[in-house]
Amino acid sequence: MPLRTLADPSHLPALDRRYVRDRPALGLGPNDPPPRILLLYGSLRERSYSRLCVEEAARLLEFFGCETRIFDPSTLPLPDQIANDDHPAVDELRALSMWSEGHVWCSPERHGQITGIMKLQVDHLPLAIGGMRPTQGRTLAVMQVSAGSQSFNSVNTLRVLGRWMRMVTIPNQSSVAKAYAEFDDDGRMKPSSYYDRIVDVMEELVRFTVLLRPHSAQLVDRYSERKDAGGLPDAATGIAIAAATT
Repeated sequence: MPLRTLADPSHLPALDRRYVRDRPALGLGPNDPPPRILLLYGSLRERSYSRLCVEEAARLLEFFGCETRIFDPSTLPLPDQIANDDHPAVDELRALSMWSEGHVWCSPERHGQITGIMKLQVDHLPLAIGGMRPTQGRTLAVMQVSAGSQSFNSVNTLRVLGRWMRMVTIPNQSSVAKAYAEFDDDGRMKPSSYYDRIVDVMEELVRFTVLLRPHSAQLVDRYSERKDAGGLPDAATGIAIAAATT
């Protein structure tokens, strides 16, 4: 199964616990079951800084009471390379997105843009498949890493993609400059303002995910889709009911 195993999930050496809220969404909505977050990264390098950032984000999300999955894109085929995308890695990615309530996307910036590996994963997530929608209505947090000075080209593109995939992209974001200098030999992020911003972003993602949770069905209910499907809104909830078939 193409999932990354998270090493030392409870070890947070850069986090100052005096200032952290372990349940940042308390009072905003139901915290149970734990919010389900899928994390994607955009590099296959052995020491991938986008993956290391995603792993730090996943540790924080688990500290905040979430359930996380980190997808490993190393076995994904190119879009249209295999007929009907009939490949176990594609199936797994789509199943994980269906499982999720929110996503974290982190891409390196390469030639001023997101990487092909990052775009490949999004390209394998259709707007609709089998009457289900793998991304619509889910929350999204975007991050990027850069080899040089701080830039926002990748996060800006990820926001465009998130909007296209009908996701609720949170306001905050993370951009880590000179990422090679921000991690120790064990691949753990050093204390810094960059790390603090990732904490901020993950707190906000949890809050938006929990806040939207009771309203998720209504937020993705669309006139055009009700019309296409022949579904009429329920009198009590206003949410469309699928048309009866004979």
